[in-house]
Amino acid sequence: MNVPSRRAWAVLLSSGIVAAWSFGQASSGYADKAQESKPAQTASAQAATATPPAEPPKLDTGNNAWVLTSSALVLMMTGPGLALFYSGLVRKKNVLGVMMQCVFLMALMTLLWAIYGYSLAFGGKAPLLGNLDYLFMNNISPTWNPTANEAVIPTHPDYPTISGMTHMLFQGMFFIITPALICGAFAERMKFSTMVVFMILWGTLVYCPLAHWVWGGGILSYGSENAILGGALDFAGGTVVHISSGVSALICALVIGKRIGFGSQPMPPHNLTYTAIGATMLWVGWFGFNAGSALDASGLAASAFCATHFAAAAAGLTWACTEWILRGKPTLLGTCSGVVAGLVCITPAAGYVTPMWALVMGVAVGVVCFWSCTYLKGQFKYDDSLDAFGVHGVGGTLGAILTGIFATRATGATASIAGIPKDTPLGLLEGGRLIVGQIAAVAVTWGLAALATLVILKVLDAVMGLRVSEQDEIQGLDLSQHGEEGYIFI
Repeated sequence: MNVPSRRAWAVLLSSGIVAAWSFGQASSGYADKAQESKPAQTASAQAATATPPAEPPKLDTGNNAWVLTSSALVLMMTGPGLALFYSGLVRKKNVLGVMMQCVFLMALMTLLWAIYGYSLAFGGKAPLLGNLDYLFMNNISPTWNPTANEAVIPTHPDYPTISGMTHMLFQGMFFIITPALICGAFAERMKFSTMVVFMILWGTLVYCPLAHWVWGGGILSYGSENAILGGALDFAGGTVVHISSGVSALICALVIGKRIGFGSQPMPPHNLTYTAIGATMLWVGWFGFNAGSALDASGLAASAFCATHFAAAAAGLTWACTEWILRGKPTLLGTCSGVVAGLVCITPAAGYVTPMWALVMGVAVGVVCFWSCTYLKGQFKYDDSLDAFGVHGVGGTLGAILTGIFATRATGATASIAGIPKDTPLGLLEGGRLIVGQIAAVAVTWGLAALATLVILKVLDAVMGLRVSEQDEIQGLDLSQHGEEGYIFI
């Protein structure tokens, strides 16, 4: 066998190198072409697997059911809740008079809300007042679409997972209970006919504008382009419901004057059993009031529910213990009053604070409202019959201000507000400036409620008269105004 010469090996090696280089160049060209075609292939693959655009939110039966249930709970707060709570605190000759005010307002305010109230409060996004989009339930009521041959149930434009009618009903229950709260200040002495006209005017001139300012994109709406000083957060009605009714109640008590015998005759509650039943019904109904204001069955609703319960418990316990320390005995009336005060205080903050800060708010309002219903009332000697101002006016004011301190982005309640980054700090404890808007909202609410109520009362006093006659007051409103008696023992 012949062995190849060195020259032959060199030729073979050179040929191999040349072949390898040629193959490498060919492979490199293939790779380059593959790289060039890869973006096109990737783009086509992505186009083929692209997620279709998300459909707009539709009515969610779970959310809709929760808000409808909450609406029923809030209505229960007025009757029988508030009706029992207030009627137990008056003398027995006025028990039906107070109940009549609550039940009558449930009917009266409903009609006003349906005809024009909801539209003034929630129509459009103007700075000062709503438009007429929802007048006579226009754009809310179901309609028939002949083209599609089907019924159309309008959803709410800002909360599309519930129907527009559901939102209207829920907010309408707030419109019912707010003026009913004022009745506690003039209990046992105001003419029923004047009360009716007063509530129509007050609901139109005070409640509707204020609801629009806070919840309808007006001058107090947090994140709204119309807001002054950044706006305020009011989850379920600290300003709209409690400060407005409480301040108006104080003006009513001052303008109408004291009951005959106030300060010289004993006027104890005639039936604290009613009051206790009413207070606990208010406690239960308040879960719809606050947790329902999340407007969906979400974790936010659970957080608001928990904060509401904790604040009520802490305030009731604090008021009772304060009495125990200062007077030697805790009372049922004091405990019930403390519970209601805690519910009032947490209302503006329910969706914005964590449960442990809700406990702190409950303790604070338990002390402050005890002071306002005893020392403050005693010093100024005004006859706020059922402490509507001492609980709702003072408790609502404290709650709105404490919201500016304890509110946190951790609850997620402000994440969906347009124009506000979801990580924006809120309360003072997390470095936010919300407190400025909260104080401004409190001041504006106090001013509107006090001035408008004073003007309305003065006009009605000149036209109709505010008080029943002395004889009718002594006889009691049950007989003099309604021709009925609460208790007939045969």
